[in-house]
Amino acid sequence: MDWARCTEPLTNGLALGACCTSIMAATPFPTAAASPIARGMSDLRDTPVLAIDGGGTRCRMAYGVVGRHIVVEGGAANVSTDFAAALREIHALLGALSAKTGIGVETLYTHRCFVGLAGVTGDAMVARLRAALPFAQCRIADDRAAALRASLGAGDGMIAHCGTGSFFGRQIAGVQGFVGGWGFVLGDEASAHWLGRAALRATLETEDGRHPPSGLAQSLIARFGDAAGLVEFATHARPADFGALAPVVTEAACAGDALARGLMAHGAHEIARALAHLGWHAGLHLCLTGGVGPQYAPYLPQAMQGCVIPAQAQPIIGALALAQEIGEGTKS
Repeated sequence: MDWARCTEPLTNGLALGACCTSIMAATPFPTAAASPIARGMSDLRDTPVLAIDGGGTRCRMAYGVVGRHIVVEGGAANVSTDFAAALREIHALLGALSAKTGIGVETLYTHRCFVGLAGVTGDAMVARLRAALPFAQCRIADDRAAALRASLGAGDGMIAHCGTGSFFGRQIAGVQGFVGGWGFVLGDEASAHWLGRAALRATLETEDGRHPPSGLAQSLIARFGDAAGLVEFATHARPADFGALAPVVTEAACAGDALARGLMAHGAHEIARALAHLGWHAGLHLCLTGGVGPQYAPYLPQAMQGCVIPAQAQPIIGALALAQEIGEGTKS
């Protein structure tokens, strides 16, 4: 695989636009009235479902089945960072989906639903969400399972997802396992916010003379006026604010900036370390996803570079597939 030129952000799967953009396959999605249940059919795989995929940057909601669905999109939905704001996004998207489909919100609540949200760290959060979202039949998890399923389909492989946050996962013979994803304060190695914050730290070290002069450092100092302005920004910045600086780093690395390239190499080392813990071996497929994930490819060990494949779909499609499995012997 040729990683000589800079990689572009991952665009596999459905490309969505601004808030509450809808996308529908050429075949109309099944409405409630036309669903297999309404026709007396028993195949759950043909019955419309709901799926929610929410992270630190945006939240998407889908209705239908894989290949025949409609999607609406809103803002961030991390239930650990801001539970109330995440619920507001979900309720707003339910309203938008109701407007797009002509199906009432109360009726949407009767559908099987997979809810995958950043910040679901344990059973207590699952119970809190289940009480707040009155779906008749619902599986609640963090946002990792849907992303892994979307990337690999039913195949074996691993994923390094580096968006606003990060996590690493494996799927072998249908069994999933994960490391990372512990959030802004204690984890999210190689994520966009991790990279942005590392760049600010390295910029201050450059100001102290601990690194050679750097175009990246100069641009970040100029962005905030001076070192004091940079520190003031960092004092109040949210994860998404730090993450917004990641493209500055990746662009500088592509231009050959040594400081930026060192930061990218550090992130790639964190990815390789996590995947090694999960049991990665030569020949096992690897998907690099999220806004910054694909940018790490040229910095990975050569053996890993040769196994990188594009993700099959966006995480919302994985969430739809998992929703369709509810009631077929899977966890709900």
